[in-house]
Amino acid sequence: MTVNSKKTPRKLLKNSVIVGTMTLISRILGMFRDVVIANFLGASLFADAFFVAFKIPNFFRRLCAEGAFSQAFIPVLAEYKEKYSFQKVKAMLANVSGTFILALAIITISGILLAPVIIKLFAPGFMNTGEKTNIAIELLRITFPYLFFISIAAFIGAILNSYENFVTPAISPCILNICLIVSAVFFTKWFAIPVFSLAWGVFIAGILQMLFQLYYLWKFNIISMPRINYKNEAVTKIIQLTIPALFSVSVSQINLMLDTVLASFLQSGSISWLYYSDRLVELPLGVIGIAISTVILPSLSSNYSNKSSEHFAKTMNWAILLAVMVGLPCSAALFAIAEPLLATIFGYGKMTANDIYMTSLSLKSYSFGLIAFMLIKILSSGYFSRQNTKTPVSIAVKAMIANMILNLILIKPLQHYGLALATAISAWLNVIMLFYGLYRLQVIKISKIDVINFSKIVFATCVMTIVVISITPQETSWLQLSSVTRILNISWLVIVGVISYFSCLLLTRFPFSYFWKI
Repeated sequence: MTVNSKKTPRKLLKNSVIVGTMTLISRILGMFRDVVIANFLGASLFADAFFVAFKIPNFFRRLCAEGAFSQAFIPVLAEYKEKYSFQKVKAMLANVSGTFILALAIITISGILLAPVIIKLFAPGFMNTGEKTNIAIELLRITFPYLFFISIAAFIGAILNSYENFVTPAISPCILNICLIVSAVFFTKWFAIPVFSLAWGVFIAGILQMLFQLYYLWKFNIISMPRINYKNEAVTKIIQLTIPALFSVSVSQINLMLDTVLASFLQSGSISWLYYSDRLVELPLGVIGIAISTVILPSLSSNYSNKSSEHFAKTMNWAILLAVMVGLPCSAALFAIAEPLLATIFGYGKMTANDIYMTSLSLKSYSFGLIAFMLIKILSSGYFSRQNTKTPVSIAVKAMIANMILNLILIKPLQHYGLALATAISAWLNVIMLFYGLYRLQVIKISKIDVINFSKIVFATCVMTIVVISITPQETSWLQLSSVTRILNISWLVIVGVISYFSCLLLTRFPFSYFWKI
């Protein structure tokens, strides 16, 4: 089985829609999960402790397994599939999986043993509150093994994506959301400190997600007994590509983690406010940005292996325009109706009016960087598919330094949402440098038509924003409304926004057909 290196735009769009739809289902379920957690924990001491313990293994998972490792592994796998037999590919996967599992085991055991050190490193502000520190340490010891199981699941998912099974990896996060919802609703009474039920829910979810994807991999008849072989050519190559990619591919995740570190010094609730706002930004990011980058990476890798430079450039332009067309109005909408949206989703139980307002400030800041977060995923694929990790590394380091400086400048006057704004600005710096590098290589080519199309998107987004703001009720009244009324009102705003946006695109004769027949 091989991936067609010259996939048509129609095929890419179809796969992007499939991944986006599956991701949307997962993110909606994840949003419901966060509503349950917000109702259960609010923005309390226990919420801050759990979110830190939950973020740390997720940070390492996104940084290593779904980030640097996948970006290094998929191009090598594509190269092997183009040049060698199925049995050779199977043997390569056995060597890679054995080495990867050993590395994961070492990291996981170290994480459990060094939990107090890790909490001190990632949430140093907790040290001033003994109870919060102790709870966070115990929660981390339960949640850290999630890194082992979910990283193996991500490895399997990368293989499935390369064989054009995009549905299974995209839908598997639903398992985590279901486990956390069930844990919060049914099992909290089993624990003296109820938040521990959520930690065990994370642990169990990791095992189930791994087994779920392993079953579908088994159906491909590609599973072999893992072997540890550091001298294998593919293993060596992947390690060489992975190490520098650790910084470049997941710079946004590193920046978000830095936000958590600094937020631990701020008033109680700051970490929770950043978490809830980040979750809303993650919804369009996952559905659009991650879906597109997931689909194009195997195709770009095959294009590069086959020296199909023209199709490579067309695929990059296609991905960027699609991301901007869908992502820009999402970014504007999150900014325009931040507080009503948060009140509708999270404004129940222990979430107070102040919590909603404070979360809206960080959501507006993050929304400024939404398109940048998407484009980082897509532009990085342009480098990693060419097995170039050095350039993104230097860019990522510069962006991280800028983020740190901006954090220190903005944290005092703006508190938690200054951290979010710093992350957004540094993401744009990252995008500019990534884009310029690909443009110099002529991997991305800008034509007069591209400029006109982008202008049409910007115009339609501006019209949509004005329309939505003009019909939005007073923000102070939302928490006084019933949940049904809130949902109806926010649904009306979304419907009007979508209609006004696409109506403007139609009136300006935006070429929608470009996405399936360039």
